[in-house]
Amino acid sequence: MDRLIYTAMTGASQVLQQQAAVAENLANANTTGFRAELDTFRAVPIVGEGLATRTFVVDSTSGADFTPGVLHQTGRTFDVAVQGKGWLAVRTRDGKEAYTRNGNLQVSAGGVLQTGSGLNVVGESGPLTIPPGTDVTIAKDGTISTVPSGSQPASVVIVGRMKLVNPPDQQLDRGADGMFRLKTGKAASADAKVGIVSGSLEDSNVNPVEAMVNMISLSRKFDMQMKMLQTADTNAQQATQILNVA
Repeated sequence: MDRLIYTAMTGASQVLQQQAAVAENLANANTTGFRAELDTFRAVPIVGEGLATRTFVVDSTSGADFTPGVLHQTGRTFDVAVQGKGWLAVRTRDGKEAYTRNGNLQVSAGGVLQTGSGLNVVGESGPLTIPPGTDVTIAKDGTISTVPSGSQPASVVIVGRMKLVNPPDQQLDRGADGMFRLKTGKAASADAKVGIVSGSLEDSNVNPVEAMVNMISLSRKFDMQMKMLQTADTNAQQATQILNVA
């Protein structure tokens, strides 16, 4: 009897975790540059004397879907989208480096280039500061150039170059903030091959229809596990009645 109870219990528990992951994906279906989380089930045999026939199910997070999202033009100077593979490097509040595809940037009151959530964009030579009263141009390689408003093109000043990286996908780990970091905890090296598109943003790669179908399927799996628990409870009650009669 315990085999049925614990098998159903572990199955229901892991289904709930997958539902949470799918719900997270749905909640970020419109988040710029979001990468969908992937989950799979795997069977785990129980090792021990008399337990050879018992197998539990475990939710195995296989990582993220790194398929690029669709680019759409915004025409805004500080909107940038990574073209193909690669990431924008930002400085988190703990001083470490993280990577994102969300290129909806802004300039702080102090003139520092930041993400929409207020994290500083990492430059290859340090923070990127945009002088006030200038027209800004962001090149494909991440180089930021400024021209004083109303000045001639000959007075172009290069502010710096955004750090663009492209570490192998298997070396990246998603954080609770939705951004990615190297599993080693180190900073990735800049990759000159990574390019960006100015005046554009990348959509989330979450397919809402597929995610909803997955959520319905998981809901049915959870109901099935609950019915198994109810069946185990009913069988236990009936067995108790038979033993009492005996």
